Amino acid sequence: MSAVKQFILSTGATIPAIGFGTWRASPGEAGEAVKRALEAGYRHIDCAAFYGNEAEIGATAFAPLFQSGKIARKDVFVTSKLWNTEHDPKDVRPALIKTLADLQLDYLDLYLMHWPVALQRGAIRDADGNLLDLPIPLADTWRAMEQLYDEGLVKAIGVSNFTSVKIDKLLTTARVAPVVNQVEISPYLQQRKLVAYCEGKGIHVTGYATLGSGQTPRALDDPIIGQIAAKHNVSAAQVMINWCAYVNNCSVIPKSTNPERIQANFNSKDVKLDASDIATLQSLDRGLRLFPGKGFWRKGETADEFWDGFGNGE
Repeated sequence: MSAVKQFILSTGATIPAIGFGTWRASPGEAGEAVKRALEAGYRHIDCAAFYGNEAEIGATAFAPLFQSGKIARKDVFVTSKLWNTEHDPKDVRPALIKTLADLQLDYLDLYLMHWPVALQRGAIRDADGNLLDLPIPLADTWRAMEQLYDEGLVKAIGVSNFTSVKIDKLLTTARVAPVVNQVEISPYLQQRKLVAYCEGKGIHVTGYATLGSGQTPRALDDPIIGQIAAKHNVSAAQVMINWCAYVNNCSVIPKSTNPERIQANFNSKDVKLDASDIATLQSLDRGLRLFPGKGFWRKGETADEFWDGFGNGE
């Protein structure tokens, strides 16, 4: 059994290559799943205010494990995210303070802007279907996030669902560059140009929905990946997690509430893909977004318009 690979961030901190996701973890299951993941060896937990389970994770997993000394807080990389309705600079700090209180933590290792979209609270569309977004520049929200970094409430700040176009624009005004960009990455949406772009800017990429997150068509069901898995006597999920983290050098955050799968996903670190496997996996790219953010498109907007010309990924 090998140790999990660590990526070095631009801050000098390290982030484990295989993390544990908490999106779509049902109430009553999320906290216990995170507890199991930490006990299984995971040291990277991905959270978000929008997921609605941070208080449960804090009460069931973080507080008992950290306060008992069973696991040291400093050894666990915890991410959370600022939701779209909290982009007004005056709302950014209160949003983080609530997340910290819910998670029962003094600081986050990473705080991400969840989407490059500022929304009103409540209904996000009017009766005619027009998006009720707010004219708050991303630069203003980012400036408020920089202040959280200055205060030491977060050890790093980053973005999620950002194209290279949006990162370029943000970098023209940012005092603190984003450390991470968390985006959808799977064998069907490999985003190799975006990953290379981020690497060139010193920005680490975390991949989400690598296993499909319940959407279809998902690469997890691809018979070609099944053949690679059978060849190595592992699961298709293990092949894909290893491919994302160990071939593409993107940390990955699979979610499960099943104890066996939680452990199996973590054990993906021990899979050894060969050059033929890698070439086959790289050939599967379809430019297929399972999560195009359609709920945030303006009326009449297309995927290409929303994603700055990269509706099928970069």
